[in-house]
Amino acid sequence: MKVLVIGSGGREHAYAWKIAQSPLVKKVFCAPGNAGIASVATCVPIDAEDVPSLLAFAQKEKIDLTICGPEGPLAKGVVDIFEAEGLKIFGASQKAAELEASKSFSKYIMEKYGIPTSKGQTFTRVQSARAYVKKVGAPIVVKADGLAAGKGVIVCQTVKEALDALDRVMVKKEFGAAGDKAVVEECLVGEEASFIAFTDGKTVLPLPSSQDHKPVFDDDKGPNTGGMGAYSPAPIVDRYLHDRVMKEVMIPTVRGMAAEGRLYKGFLYAGLMIDGDKIGVLEFNARLGDPEAQPLLMRVKSDIVPILLAIIEGRLDQCQLELDERATVCVVMASGGYPGKYGKGIPIDGLDAARRMKDVVVFHAGTGTKGKQIVANGGRVLGVTALGDTVEKAIQKAYQAVEKITWRKVHYRKDIGQKALRRFQQKPAVGIVMGSDSDLDVMNGAVGMLKKFHVPFEITVASAHRTPERAAEWARNAPARGIRVIIAGAGHAAHLAGAMAAQSTLPVIGVPIDSSCLQGLDALLSTVQMPSGIPVATFAVGRAGAKNAAYFAAQIVASDRRDVAEALAAARREGEQVVLDGDRDVARSSTPPRR
Repeated sequence: MKVLVIGSGGREHAYAWKIAQSPLVKKVFCAPGNAGIASVATCVPIDAEDVPSLLAFAQKEKIDLTICGPEGPLAKGVVDIFEAEGLKIFGASQKAAELEASKSFSKYIMEKYGIPTSKGQTFTRVQSARAYVKKVGAPIVVKADGLAAGKGVIVCQTVKEALDALDRVMVKKEFGAAGDKAVVEECLVGEEASFIAFTDGKTVLPLPSSQDHKPVFDDDKGPNTGGMGAYSPAPIVDRYLHDRVMKEVMIPTVRGMAAEGRLYKGFLYAGLMIDGDKIGVLEFNARLGDPEAQPLLMRVKSDIVPILLAIIEGRLDQCQLELDERATVCVVMASGGYPGKYGKGIPIDGLDAARRMKDVVVFHAGTGTKGKQIVANGGRVLGVTALGDTVEKAIQKAYQAVEKITWRKVHYRKDIGQKALRRFQQKPAVGIVMGSDSDLDVMNGAVGMLKKFHVPFEITVASAHRTPERAAEWARNAPARGIRVIIAGAGHAAHLAGAMAAQSTLPVIGVPIDSSCLQGLDALLSTVQMPSGIPVATFAVGRAGAKNAAYFAAQIVASDRRDVAEALAAARREGEQVVLDGDRDVARSSTPPRR
């Protein structure tokens, strides 16, 4: 096969690097490419948005498969144009790519199909937008509606900042035509994560979780960039949140786009804000993220070419994804001054030394050549990416490689991946144990509540009957891991909670699970009928019991955790408000109409 990759950044280098490994591929072209891509592909001097020239080249060279990397050509309809000529191309159609190309359209899709996101409005007149900002106050987010290379989102802490941002977007046109409309929305709080998946418009095949670092400086300070680094996996997206994102975001979006007559094929990228058990979509991208592409594609062991072809042909359901279990970290090395003005043509030293390191790949983004010398020729210049057995080891290796590379006024963040380390270092306060993985659906009720109250926890499977030694060891060692409360869920002859209580003096809360013809009565009696001196607390059968178990566990933890106590108080106020709102609705409905 002959393959053409469209684009010139780090994402496209990662594509070309990965595709060149496929036994199905004989030759890789990249238009226009960069100095690094030239080591794995033949670079063609055609601009990524020059669609007619790209089409002519693909026809002349008899290209078997084209992959479009950046958002610009997708928004221009490169996929539609290639397909009309009978050429196979991977990427979103022009109608589908509007999910990224127009933030107002994206907002419409999310609101219509119940996808969780922030409240906001779209404006075509700056006067109306200013009035809205003054009405709702700050913090608030101002977004240029169209494509702005990842820089058209301005988080404003004050009303003045928001008004200035509106002027930048809609009056001064700092982002060009992207600012003809602006989206103004509430500022979501929490931690960001990237959730990216393959889709053929029917099936959704997720990639591993990842996390981008958009602000230019450490500790997420300074203006947003296209991304200063990324890592995978992102521990904030655990199994519970992964399943929820698939159910609440990815699948509804793909189905919604199909219902709108915009069949979505390609990469679907959801930028998420996660706060406890709350998930909100910040934005959608219609392509693989950059720099997320570098660590993600390093973790993919599967040949991606058959997957790309399957998506084009609508048979993604036949594909599986084999992954490297190791972690990956990408540190972006940028030109000083980025995302503002920066110099070009500056020689880069140390690339060969970094390239020789095991499990390290230096992906090029903004590079060029002067004679035989590779030079910095863009804002984001390199994505130094490393594999490691743990996130910590991957971070260490990536920065060891970064230290070997230098050029005048080079800039990079020094804290890529630290959010992951902080999560890994956090000791669990609650331990959730269940007799079988089939109990997870019920025990997710406890998981969600603990996340809501920001209580760290661990979860495991251990059977009192099938793995009694493992269950006993887990209970005995729980205090050493920081655990203060155990929640144990089991069905049928539910002896798990009792077994935990017999092996530990920690408070044990049992969750009887309805998994038999006795509708949980057997599990309830097995859980509560304990001998004197081996107490097990029990609140209810099933999901309600799991939720109350987590609530009670949080109350125990809150005795010396002010943040948990405040979260509990907030939840109680929310519950009160629900009752008051319901009472108000009833009162209104029972009031006789005026005559």
